[in-house]
Amino acid sequence: MTIYVGNLSYRATEADLKAVFADYGEVKRVVLPTDRETGRMRGFAFVEMNEDAQEDAAITELDGAEWMGRQLRVNKAKPREDNRRGAWTKKQEF
Repeated sequence: MTIYVGNLSYRATEADLKAVFADYGEVKRVVLPTDRETGRMRGFAFVEMNEDAQEDAAITELDGAEWMGRQLRVNKAKPREDNRRGAWTKKQEF
């Protein structure tokens, strides 16, 4: 399972997130997506931990918590949808 962490401060770093989530268990990976054009953080992250029970505890405790002046949104990440295809997915006949 992967945890989605939303409404992050743009000052948050990978080390900051590891420190916060380490209170709930071992953090395997933290991903902080950035904007392709500006390189600026996008305001959310993904966190993976070693055990589902640790992830569940982190979600329960951190969802709605205030951190770096922002109220966090923490929940299970949903699978990414492939939205790169255009509206014309079937061969159009005229």
